[in-house]
Amino acid sequence: MLVQSLAILVLAGFVGFTVISKVPNTLHTPLMSGTNAIHGIVLLGGLVVLGLSADGVLNKILLVIAIAFGTINVVGGFLVTDRMLSMFKDKKKEGADS
Repeated sequence: MLVQSLAILVLAGFVGFTVISKVPNTLHTPLMSGTNAIHGIVLLGGLVVLGLSADGVLNKILLVIAIAFGTINVVGGFLVTDRMLSMFKDKKKEGADS
């Protein structure tokens, strides 16, 4: 069972890397925003599992760690997306009246 789980993890990593490496730069920002939204749903699922069906201290600790890392990923992703989108906005000239 452990070997099968590791094989699935390695294959998923390979497929993910292959798919992401073929994404053009112009689609990176919308794709990143979409994955951040999906990850928010995953965080909600982790919170539900933590509150309802997590048995044992180790399971709860692992869930809290996963939720913390997921939250960092979502917040960081939205900050990076916002910064990337701000690069495409028109910059006002410094001497112009607003």
